[in-house]
Amino acid sequence: MAMFILLLDLFLKPGNRYLVYVFAQVTLLLAAILTFATHTPDIRYAFSGLFVDDALADVLKLAIYLATSVTLVYTRSYLSLRGMFSGEFYALVLFATLGMMVMVSGQHFLTLYMGLELLSLCLYALVALDRDNPRSTEAAMKYFVLGALASGMLLYGMSMLYGVTGSLNISGVAEALMNGAPDHGVLVLGLVFIVAGLAFKLGAAPFQMWVPDVYHGSPTAITLFIGSATKLAAFAW
Repeated sequence: MAMFILLLDLFLKPGNRYLVYVFAQVTLLLAAILTFATHTPDIRYAFSGLFVDDALADVLKLAIYLATSVTLVYTRSYLSLRGMFSGEFYALVLFATLGMMVMVSGQHFLTLYMGLELLSLCLYALVALDRDNPRSTEAAMKYFVLGALASGMLLYGMSMLYGVTGSLNISGVAEALMNGAPDHGVLVLGLVFIVAGLAFKLGAAPFQMWVPDVYHGSPTAITLFIGSATKLAAFAW
């Protein structure tokens, strides 16, 4: 639906552009209905244990749909008044929502990384959505450069964790830790890199140095989305 909205926007006249907003809201509603309809109390795994579907994941996904939908309602007039009401915004928001959903259901560190990067790349573009505003461009560049550094730290920590435990599956890592890791020093260092990478992405102290610049430089609609819906994916971790 995100790709459909992006293509649909190319053929819409300015007077009919409100349809991308309607389709975005319908997408979130249908996703919520599917999540609720397929909910079971059982824990189910897919893709060779990379993906997990449980009660916590379903609850958090429903909360993400709701927060994103409310954000779209509040930002519609803001975007219209500033000439930023376009399919790119809604497509990027939906892709970011998909990234949050992947994070919530991630049972593997690589799944977590893919969801986190999909979310982050969409946020970089959203922060720079107001292309004529130099503050937005500056904020997006700072966010991108520091985010790339955090991604490197996260991957490096995962590689060290894999070297110690022999697995990147969360259950496998937990089992290896309970049985006693052979190299405690490397394990601690790997966990430090992972926590640092995640803390930066989420804006947690002491890695919150990018938050003031990004929140101040990005459009208010984007700041609302970054400060609300994205935090729900962080709650799962």
